[in-house]
Amino acid sequence: MSSTTVPRDLPPTITWERDRIVLVDQTRLPELHRVEVTTVDGLVDAIRRLVVRGAPALGVAGAYGVALAARSAANGGGDLAGDAERIASARPTAVNLRRGVERALAAPDPLAAAHAVRDEDVAACRAIGARGAALLGELCGERPLRLHTHCNAGALACVEWGTALGVVRSLHASGRVELVVADETRPLLQGSRITTVELQALGVPHRVVVDGAAASVIARGLVDAVVVGADRIAANGDVANKIGTYPLALAAARAGIPFVVAAPETTVDAATPDGAAIEIEERDAAEVVAGADAWNPAFDVTPADLVTAIVTDTRTWRP
Repeated sequence: MSSTTVPRDLPPTITWERDRIVLVDQTRLPELHRVEVTTVDGLVDAIRRLVVRGAPALGVAGAYGVALAARSAANGGGDLAGDAERIASARPTAVNLRRGVERALAAPDPLAAAHAVRDEDVAACRAIGARGAALLGELCGERPLRLHTHCNAGALACVEWGTALGVVRSLHASGRVELVVADETRPLLQGSRITTVELQALGVPHRVVVDGAAASVIARGLVDAVVVGADRIAANGDVANKIGTYPLALAAARAGIPFVVAAPETTVDAATPDGAAIEIEERDAAEVVAGADAWNPAFDVTPADLVTAIVTDTRTWRP
């Protein structure tokens, strides 16, 4: 493993090097620290501890995990199907994790399939960025925008470009971002620790707000649109994303500004009819408070009728 200060050009979130998975440790940001994973146990632990997080990144990690498991099984160690299921179930809400696992497991060459999942993620995110930038130009006008986002849906949640922050990047490249408001995103502060790292690296003007201030910022007219990612999108357009997203959608609806979800088409789960059918991960109470009981849901569900549009790599969907 290695550690350094964060460079202007962030490294890829996930790479395959010397027959192992190398991850940017997202629990250590804003310090840049890379971790080498050589076993299925190590990957499952990294997924559960949020060393790697974000639906697209989890899909790539899951596929590479199957490549690790296949090599172990070929050498007489481990149960490929059982190891694949352990990886797929490490975090239940994000559909991309299981999809990445299943794709690599079904392939004659799991490593080649994992590389394909990685490459497709990069291409998909760039397409999302362009499509989302065009949509916001249509909705808000061709002017510099003040955008509000939640958690982290940037390069570090994917491989190297991002979904919601991919839209920001595309807008920024054409001089159309005035400011990004980033929620700190409690309890693990993915907004203030991770999104700010990416925005600083990109040179995008930004401000962090505590989660409790987010709706008020919107109500005061300080932003023009809300752009977030997603961990699973149900067939009817209900969206599961990091806890705290639903209040943003309510505030945006009240203020009459767009609420846009940016995610790859692989995050749309036709087998899940609506948000009520999405399993919401409950994390350890110790992340919230020490020595007391707490509810700590990792995600919430935003109903489709609060979503202005869902932008994927292949379409703009207005559910």
